[in-house]
Amino acid sequence: MRKSHPLRRVVLATAGTVSAVVLLLSLKPSSDPTSASAAGAAPSAAAAGQESPQGGTGAAGATTVTGDATQTQYGVVQVRLTVANGKITQAEAVQAPKGGTSDQKTALSVPQLNKETVAAQSANIDSVSGATYTSTGYKQSLQSALDKMKEAAASSSSGSSSSSGSGSSSGSSSSGSAQAQAKTVTGQVAQTQYGAVQVRITVSGGKITKAEAVQAPKGGLSDQKTALAVPKLNQEAVAAGNATIDSVSGATYTSTGYKQSLQSALDQAGG
Repeated sequence: MRKSHPLRRVVLATAGTVSAVVLLLSLKPSSDPTSASAAGAAPSAAAAGQESPQGGTGAAGATTVTGDATQTQYGVVQVRLTVANGKITQAEAVQAPKGGTSDQKTALSVPQLNKETVAAQSANIDSVSGATYTSTGYKQSLQSALDKMKEAAASSSSGSSSSSGSGSSSGSSSSGSAQAQAKTVTGQVAQTQYGAVQVRITVSGGKITKAEAVQAPKGGLSDQKTALAVPKLNQEAVAAGNATIDSVSGATYTSTGYKQSLQSALDQAGG
């Protein structure tokens, strides 16, 4: 029995050595620098794949135009347009009334107004029932964004025509200069009994091409009178080309303040 003890020790030692070798071989792949570098490269490749769709030639050709902020009875409305190849591809309200019932009306009206804008490609869209003030403010800011879009397009076409060379006709040259002379002038604020009135006009070729009230009485009955009077006054200002326009019945104070601010804007524009 005593002679068998050394043999047993040899067998046990050999088994221990084999086990150690097996453990070393099983641990070696986890420390392989090649597999480690491959694991680190995978997230980078995935990140690159996520970033590439955000760029590209399609995104580079699109421009964003933000209209003026329009104050309504329940809050500010401001519209931003994404334009590509001269067409509106996206419309969104970067500002809209919020708080209380305004949250529900905004959630109801803004998505519809956005869709109608893209479909109509203009500010001639229907107001959303139950959200009249938000709809009106949306359309005003939308029209402002469209005007900016047109001005940018006119400036671009004017620049391209001027660089077309001396062989261009005199007619196209005069057209480019007329577009370049278009400017926007804001009259002084006229204080009325019911609130401030301020008019902004766009003048091109010595004529008023657009008139709008950037400030007007608001709150209570003033909202109705402003909604009734200002669009008519804007149209009359463009048609008359001066401040000699008729007051709107039922909105005498607003009409008077409008004409005063309009005259101020005309004076700044050079008559």
